[in-house]
Amino acid sequence: MSIKDLTIVITTFKSENRIEKCLNSIDKLCKVIIVENSANIEFKNSIEKKFNNAECILSGENLGYGKANNIGLKKTLTKYALILNPDTTLESSSLENFFKTVKEIPDFAIIGPYIQEEKYDNQVFKNTKPISVESVKGFAMFLNMEKFEDIGFFDERFFIYFEEIDLCKRLINNKKMIYLAPNIKIKHFGGQSHNLNINYEMELSRNWHWMWSTFNFHKKYKGFYISLIIIFPKLMSAFLKYFFYTLFLNKKKRSIYYQRFSGLINAIVGKSSWYRPKT
Repeated sequence: MSIKDLTIVITTFKSENRIEKCLNSIDKLCKVIIVENSANIEFKNSIEKKFNNAECILSGENLGYGKANNIGLKKTLTKYALILNPDTTLESSSLENFFKTVKEIPDFAIIGPYIQEEKYDNQVFKNTKPISVESVKGFAMFLNMEKFEDIGFFDERFFIYFEEIDLCKRLINNKKMIYLAPNIKIKHFGGQSHNLNINYEMELSRNWHWMWSTFNFHKKYKGFYISLIIIFPKLMSAFLKYFFYTLFLNKKKRSIYYQRFSGLINAIVGKSSWYRPKT
């Protein structure tokens, strides 16, 4: 087992100011596939010129997190794949410790880093062995590719949010194993995958899709009416806060709660996750 058995897959969108720090933290012998959710040929040319180990695929449009990752995963020819967000950085021991963990639990489907956020960097954990869990966060997922042959990868109906929870649930339902590994650290800066100048538009998009995905995830596994009961308090909260911020002339807050309400209504009436950030 070596670095040649691994491909790293990174989905990007307006990530020009973020991605290079991530790529610089990756062993230059490791194959990297970047799926850029646009037709930005300048981004592709710049990345491939600076990083000989990287291939950048242009999707042509904003396909979302799950669908773009699927493009990279379907082009992966190695035994293992590591999905990363652009706002992550590996430590010098990260990949080595993934491979050590694989030797301990070769029958895994997914391994995630135990320390999953930068704020936990100084926390000491008592566990030293891999811990069996039901899901891991989507920013860093080490995949045993053969375990996905019968269930596929991400459900492409989810544009963003819940796609990794859904994938993990399907694995667990098929009696496949997911682990967190205490010896693996990956820094994740959270919410910084894109350039700062589109923060507000991305905030609107996040609120719309969080609500849409929340309803549709529950609907997928619990049915329409149970899902409606689960999200009804969120629907009423978004509706009331929209009018509250309209009355108090807070345009930004009003827009955010409008997006939350809109995302839920679109989900309830059965529309696809059509909303895209205006950039």
